[in-house]
Amino acid sequence: MFRLFTDSAYDILSYRRIAYTVAAVFIIPGLIFLAIGGLNFSIEFTGGTLIVIEAHDPAIVAASMRPALQAGGIADPEIQVFGTENEFAIRARLDPEATDENTQQTAEAVAEILTDTFGAGSYTVILTEAVGPKVGGELRQKAVLALVLGFGAIFFYLWMRYEWRFGTAAVLAAMHDIMATFAFLAYLRIEMSLFVVASLLLIVGYSLNDTIVTFDRVRENLRKYRRDKFYGVLNRSINETLPRTVLTSGTTLAASLSLVILGGEVLSGPLMVVTFGIITGTFSSIFIASPILMAIEQRWPGEDVRGAKDIGSAPGTTIVTPKA
Repeated sequence: MFRLFTDSAYDILSYRRIAYTVAAVFIIPGLIFLAIGGLNFSIEFTGGTLIVIEAHDPAIVAASMRPALQAGGIADPEIQVFGTENEFAIRARLDPEATDENTQQTAEAVAEILTDTFGAGSYTVILTEAVGPKVGGELRQKAVLALVLGFGAIFFYLWMRYEWRFGTAAVLAAMHDIMATFAFLAYLRIEMSLFVVASLLLIVGYSLNDTIVTFDRVRENLRKYRRDKFYGVLNRSINETLPRTVLTSGTTLAASLSLVILGGEVLSGPLMVVTFGIITGTFSSIFIASPILMAIEQRWPGEDVRGAKDIGSAPGTTIVTPKA
């Protein structure tokens, strides 16, 4: 059977300062850009107009409608297949911030552009709805609330499953992933939509899943290697879960990259966020979570499952990994 990193014995914790530096160099400028320019919110959050059409002309597809609408003054239209293959949902706005007055104007402008481009009778408007700025503001608040409640529930679960040191380390590692993802959004100016909010929650779950696997092995090894220092147990645990982490992340990354390439323009933003989340989640589960746990134990030492308090932070601690 083909296996990666069999019997690995890397002193991964010795790279923690490099990992912290890499994370800071990527995250801090991105958060500064975010503070200056803000998020690029989609229509769900700013308000806009939803127009659902049924196309009678095979030439009417998302790839042909988008440039026509942009040329007609519709900023960043969102076009998705709705129902059957010839039905499309168009979310559009004329101004960066929608108002109750310009939503009807947007619907009329979209209809005029489509008629001029494809001809009268080439489509039928099935539905027109306005998403007001008040609704968009409420969605923004609920999106933030969903992230905060998600973090709170996860922290409580981890606290109950392990102890507060493990839970805090896992949540801080997940916060690293969220901050890195927001920096990624700021660098590429990816539109912040409900799909991206769902992607952020997915990233949190994915990152914590990897971290929990490592922490489970830490807990097992604390019982198994009672005489080893905490530093050595952490290194051993990361090395033992490294094959699983790399293989799981590699296969998931391959699938998400395929969707980014083949999924089309509408889904490219959220899928790019998911792809980046897989990368940063894997990075944090290996290089961020366990070093944070060690730092917490050094600052607030507590009895582990062995009843020991010897943390041991010397990089020279011997790592003995059993043969597979």
